[in-house]
Amino acid sequence: MTTLKTTLTDTIKTAMKAKEMDKVKVLRNVQAVIKQVEIDGREGEQGELDDKDVLAILQKQIKQRQESLGIYTANGRDDLAQKERFEIDVISAFLPEQLSDDKLAVIIYETINELNASGMKDMGRVMSTVKDKTTGQADPAIISGLVKKALTA
Repeated sequence: MTTLKTTLTDTIKTAMKAKEMDKVKVLRNVQAVIKQVEIDGREGEQGELDDKDVLAILQKQIKQRQESLGIYTANGRDDLAQKERFEIDVISAFLPEQLSDDKLAVIIYETINELNASGMKDMGRVMSTVKDKTTGQADPAIISGLVKKALTA
């Protein structure tokens, strides 16, 4: 089975051959972040990141760009906003298909029932479990809002 890191490397090679240097630059930056996380080591141990860890990094990279996009758009910097949109699109291609709010709600309610969660005191447990079940398929901020809504209903 091909790993996400291998797919990323193959995509960089293909983009280089096609002379898509803007795309290459974005993907190399992402690759550098992944490599830096591996070098820094998780909890002091050094090693290869699995697809789940790489997905988390990709989501974080997208979130950073979305925040910048919001700032650039608010300040009328369409040139920089366009660059951020391009980078978001390039990185998003590596994420699995995003779950709809309805599918996400079903997973959340199933998790609440599995954990016998009954209120906001259980939010952390529910969030953790749902994030594990939906890695890369949903924005944690959306999950958080839906979990809060479900636990307070």
